[in-house]
This record gives sequence, C-alpha cells and structure tokens, in this order.
Amino acid sequence: MSNTSPKAPGLVPASVLLAAERPQWQERLARFVADFSVDDLGDALKDQTRLVLLDCIGAMAAGMQEPENTALAARIARRGTGDVAAIGAGVRLRGDDAAFVNGVASTALELDEGNSYARGHPGVHVLPAALATALANGRSGKDLLSAFVMGYEVAARIGAACRLRPSVHPHGTWGTVGAAVATALLEGAGKQEIVTTINVAATMSVGASLKAMLEGATARNSYCGLSNRNGMAAWDLVASGFSGERDCVASVYDGILGEGFTGAGMDDDLGNRFEIARNYFKRHAACRFTHAALDVVAGLVARHDMLAASDIASIEIETYAMAAQLDAPRPHNVLAARFSLPFAVATTLVNGKAAVEAFREPHLSDETILSLADRVTLREDPELTALLPAKRPARVTIRLTDGSELAGETFTNRGDAVDPFTPQEVREKFADLASPVWGAAHAARVLAAVDDLDKAADLKGFNCLLAEPAIKDR
Repeated sequence: MSNTSPKAPGLVPASVLLAAERPQWQERLARFVADFSVDDLGDALKDQTRLVLLDCIGAMAAGMQEPENTALAARIARRGTGDVAAIGAGVRLRGDDAAFVNGVASTALELDEGNSYARGHPGVHVLPAALATALANGRSGKDLLSAFVMGYEVAARIGAACRLRPSVHPHGTWGTVGAAVATALLEGAGKQEIVTTINVAATMSVGASLKAMLEGATARNSYCGLSNRNGMAAWDLVASGFSGERDCVASVYDGILGEGFTGAGMDDDLGNRFEIARNYFKRHAACRFTHAALDVVAGLVARHDMLAASDIASIEIETYAMAAQLDAPRPHNVLAARFSLPFAVATTLVNGKAAVEAFREPHLSDETILSLADRVTLREDPELTALLPAKRPARVTIRLTDGSELAGETFTNRGDAVDPFTPQEVREKFADLASPVWGAAHAARVLAAVDDLDKAADLKGFNCLLAEPAIKDR
C-alpha cells in the first residue's frame, strides 16, 4: 500500500484525519446540557427566558401576516395538517412543517431577538423546533423552557466560537445545532446522544449567501425555517442509529462555512454564564447593523423635534464594517429596505421612527425619503470595527442647509445586554406586534400563558392560544 501523501492543496490523508480525537468540550458541554433544568436558573434568568420566548412568538405571529408567509402556511396545509400551531396563520401543521413555517415567519420583519456575541439570532432558530417537539411528546412548560435555554446556549456558544466566511449568511448555520439539541432533550436524549446530535446537526447547516439580504431576496427568510426543520431531522437520524463525525463542528465552521472555530472556550463558565442573559431585543424593524446609527438619529430627532428633510444637506455615518456594507440607498423591496442603512436613516427622519410600516409602500417610492437617502454617506472606521462584538458603535453627523450641524455617537445599541430594554418595554413590543394579529385581549392571554409556562403540565392549551386565527381571517 502506498503511503504517499496527497499532493492537491488542502487534502489531508485519511490516516491523519482519523487519528484526531474528539474534543473534550463536547463531552463536558453535553453533560451539562443533559443534566440541566430551568429550575437551576435564578428568578431573574427565568424571567429573562420567558421574555425571550415571548419576543420570539411576537415576531413569528406578526411575521406570519406577510403575504408570502400566509400563502406558504396555507400551501403546506393543503398537503396535510397536524397538531402544531403555525403561529398567527390559524392552521395546525405536522410538527416539522410547523417548525419550518414558524421559523420562516420569525425573521420576516427583522424584529427577532439576537445575541451580539454569537452574531446571530439563537432564539428563533431553536423555539419553533422545541415547540413542535415538546407538544408531540406531551412535555410540560418547564421541559420546554429547559430545552429552549440549552438549545440557545449551544447555538450561541458555537456562533461566538466560529468566524463564518464573509459571503455566508449566519441564519441557518450554527442555529441548526441549537434546534437539534433542544429536540433531542425533549425526546429524552442522554449525554452521548447529545454529542452525536451536535455533530450530525452541524453537517446539516444551510450554506446560504449573504447577498440574499442585500438584494432583498426573500428566500433568505427561509434559512431560519430550514435550520429548525433540519435540527429536528438531525435528531431523527441519531435516534434511528445514524452516527456523525468526531468533530463535525470544526469541519463545518473551521473549513466549510467558516474560516475559524475556537473550541477552547466552548465549555467556559458553564452554569455561571448563560448566553440567553447576553441577548439583545430589537425595536427598529431593520437589520441589527443599522441600529447604532438609528439610535443616534432617534436621539437627535427627540432633542430637535422633527427634522424636515428639506433642511438636511447631508448625513455622514461612521460605523463598523458590516454596517458600512449596507450602503445601497434605493432598495427595490421591503426586505432590501431593512438592509439599507441610508434608507433606514432617511425613513426614520421622515416618519419619526423605524417602525414596520416605515419600510413599506408608499415609503419605498417616496421621493422625499429616497432623495434624503441619496444624501447619506457611509464610512467604515476600523477602530470602531475593532470594538466588536462587545460594542456596536456609530457616529452620525447631520449637516443642515443653514450650515449648522447636529452630531451624536453611540457605542452600544438600545436593547443590548449592556443597555437593556426593561421587561415592560419588551412586553409592550409584544403587544404592539401581537395585538394587530389577534386583538389586544387574545394577545394578553398569550402573554399571561408565557408568564405561567413553567407551571403548565402540558402545552395543549398554549398551543391552542397560538393556533388562534388572525383577526383578518375570522
């Protein structure tokens, strides 16, 4: 047998690959996950978990009202219904279909919570799969919360430990592992099964293009749905006896979708630092990268009343690299508008805030807004980029036609863990999103059910609340 090493760049002999040992963090993290109960959290973290879950449901219910999401739920229902609520659609679907549709809806309005350290959105990558699995297995509300926290934990830790390629969209990548872990826990998986699930799920990540969000390709919203469905499928494989690589996490996130993965910190501070406590909530209905500049603009508007677009000569924004990338001033559809920093700033100045409606027609074709967006210039400041992920900075200078200037800066975003919304503000956001879907009374019932979720013996009643048809469909 020849022992000549392969000559092609990047090829490693099988003997070398197979000699690698499984990293120890997988065993330690899986043991922690398998033994965890939401009862291990203090009251403050339990409250935080319920707030994150509530916020995800609000984003799903409101996002489901987008025409393409309503049509998707109805189309899938024609193939067969089931027991799990397609939240805000008024139909019940088979578990994996519901997880897919709810995941798709969750990102449609760019109001889903996220985690700056993971550079993505763990909550909506985990909750749809966890809801479907918990309901199918007759699990309690406490079981759901426990699995949700751990799915979030694993997903966010992987996201923080990896550096995705610049061309890869983060949705549908490491979130798949979180969905799989939550699913496995709700079906009674032990430590070794969780290790295998992590490695099987990693290879089922979506390899999606970042350009989709810049072009306004709404297929981009499917990535989170695919992550939930694929996470459930990963557990199906493991439960059926399929195996995974020893360290597929590194294979995928340090060579295929990513350019670097640091496993050394994956099990740091287990039980002391919970990633769900380091999350952020969003109020601006636009890409998180726009929020620093929008926070500054909102502050300037508040201090100087409404600024007339005709009085503004130019707007200069210095910010970090990913935000500066969002420089197309004239988006052609709603999704592209949410990923245009010039448009987001312009529509905020004209409308007073970056609410959902500020990114729809007639604003997309409003020449006052578009002309103002044309006057916005972006510049990356490498020193600001270097502050990531702990800070999300921006400096904004508005030059007026009379020669005067208005300026401001921020190094954090409202809603970040270091500058959090109050629980009441998160609840108000939920009401703002859910009340137009179900009416204020039913939205209040959902909120109350989330508050008492750890007391629920099963999730049938909760699922019934989420299955309520939208007002427009009654």
